[in-house]
Amino acid sequence: MKREMRFGRFLFEKGLISVEDILKARFLQKENNLRIGDLAKARGWLSEDDVDRILVIQEETLEKFGEIAIREHYLSKEQVEEILREQEDSYLFFGEALVKMGKIREEVVIEELKEYNRRRLQGKTT
Repeated sequence: MKREMRFGRFLFEKGLISVEDILKARFLQKENNLRIGDLAKARGWLSEDDVDRILVIQEETLEKFGEIAIREHYLSKEQVEEILREQEDSYLFFGEALVKMGKIREEVVIEELKEYNRRRLQGKTT
């Protein structure tokens, strides 16, 4: 099975960013893109133990965190929907992280993303 090239590697191979830029952008994403459990803890809806229990179930079942939280009565459906909206609104994409870091201009990211997606559709990013 072929593995698809990620956008960061694509930009690196074109000489537009460095490996260090990729790592820093990924760390910035990790800091910014909070997981649903972290968001629920920040609102006081879940404790660290609650999150750990849900994660154990998730590891065994491979279900989505929110689905488990609802089924096990840790969160309501409305709470999960609210957190997912917040998570979506604040999500930082890889290209956005590079722009935010000043490593590449937004216009360049947009053009390169178009080329990357064209190649993906043609099966040329493996």
